[in-house]
Amino acid sequence: MSQGFARTQTVAVLGGGPGGYEAALAAAQLGAEVTLIERAGVGGAAVMTDVVPSKSLIATADAAVAIAAASDLGVQLFARNDAGTPLRPEIAINLAAVNHRILALAAQQSEDMRQQLVDEGVRIISGHGRLDGPHALVASTGEGGVDFDRIEAGTIVVAVGASPRELDSARPDGERILTWTQLYDMKALPEHLIVVGSGVTGAEFASAYMNLGAQVTLVSSRDRVLPGEDGDAAEVLEKVFARGGMTVLSKARAESVTRTGDEVVVALADGRTVTGSHCLLAVGSIPNTAGIGLEEAGVRLTPSGHIPVNRVARTEIPSVYAAGDCTTFVPLASVASMQGRTAVFHALGDTAIPPERGRIAANIFTAPEIATVGLQERDLESSGLAGYAHKLPLAANPRAKMIGVSEGFVKLFALEGSGTVVGGVIVAPRASELIYPVAIAVERRLTVDQVSRVFAVYPSLTGSITDATRAMHRVHGG
Repeated sequence: MSQGFARTQTVAVLGGGPGGYEAALAAAQLGAEVTLIERAGVGGAAVMTDVVPSKSLIATADAAVAIAAASDLGVQLFARNDAGTPLRPEIAINLAAVNHRILALAAQQSEDMRQQLVDEGVRIISGHGRLDGPHALVASTGEGGVDFDRIEAGTIVVAVGASPRELDSARPDGERILTWTQLYDMKALPEHLIVVGSGVTGAEFASAYMNLGAQVTLVSSRDRVLPGEDGDAAEVLEKVFARGGMTVLSKARAESVTRTGDEVVVALADGRTVTGSHCLLAVGSIPNTAGIGLEEAGVRLTPSGHIPVNRVARTEIPSVYAAGDCTTFVPLASVASMQGRTAVFHALGDTAIPPERGRIAANIFTAPEIATVGLQERDLESSGLAGYAHKLPLAANPRAKMIGVSEGFVKLFALEGSGTVVGGVIVAPRASELIYPVAIAVERRLTVDQVSRVFAVYPSLTGSITDATRAMHRVHGG
């Protein structure tokens, strides 16, 4: 426990996802008296139904791809029949077993997080919570939520997250028409999965189920997959999707989704229809801010229901902070965690360093992964900053050749004159790990020359980062 903080300060946290968990943990470690209210389980939707389960499913899909591609490296799998003749076995996906493991893993992660909070002295209330003014939360617990517990606190942190957006013309039924939280009850691989929405969530699940062996159709209302991401990265992914047999319908807006027996029909705005066995709706999310007393307590909401916060995650009410997907800031689990910590540090008088949009690292868990950090090409163009970029294909990397990687690249952005690294994109297996040194360069404002002087293991994929910065040195000279 940190010194200098008396245990007289009180913090109440509504929501136990990444933002609420980190807020409660940090507050307890700073000596505050902390109460956390969570209805589903510590970790919230991120752990129980979203980030942890989806990335576990993707890890299984990656394993299937690795097995299928092993023959390219000279590894061949055979079984023998009764006559001793070698047979090439097929890769089979036991989706029921996969989903059982995923949900068990999520439950264990939630329990580990709960125990960490308990060990730090956090009081955890299982139930629904709402604000009762700017200095109190009310938790409804017990059978039917008839028991109530009122918690007064000097600081309140709201971290209630968001839920999948539903369409009036495409109501999920939990069996054939699904949101991403409902996928884990399926007992068998979908014969033909139609994914509506080509943003991050849609692209990730389309990639995963394609690699698990399902027929996949991706319905995109825009002219390409991942319309908000780097164009070169989206182009690589579209090529991988096409080679894997996925059908991508561009500029195709879904008007409705209906179910007839064991089939679903997606009607498009141009009059076409797509028929499949299942449909995944990945059309965005809405914040879980309705009906929890925010506006009554004086907290302003945007028309979309999000909570506006300042750089230290504070609302317009001094005692109320907010973190995560329910706010107007970047909707990432890592950002929610940082907001939760920042809010508590600010409220309790510790050093609070606000997260900056221009230094946030993010990853899209497709195959290959797409990782980004800092400013991107479009940001440089819109800001008027004099910057330049260098893209280095991974196909030229010796380690990539050894492990059979032929697609992907490292692309870095730097400022003219100073050579300061301001952003980057990596498309590669485990790009989520490879982006870290670039994130450090952006955070510490290192120049391309400084990065180029850091030793990278040879051979390694990280060697492409130093190779790119060395190539950028030629632009500057000295």
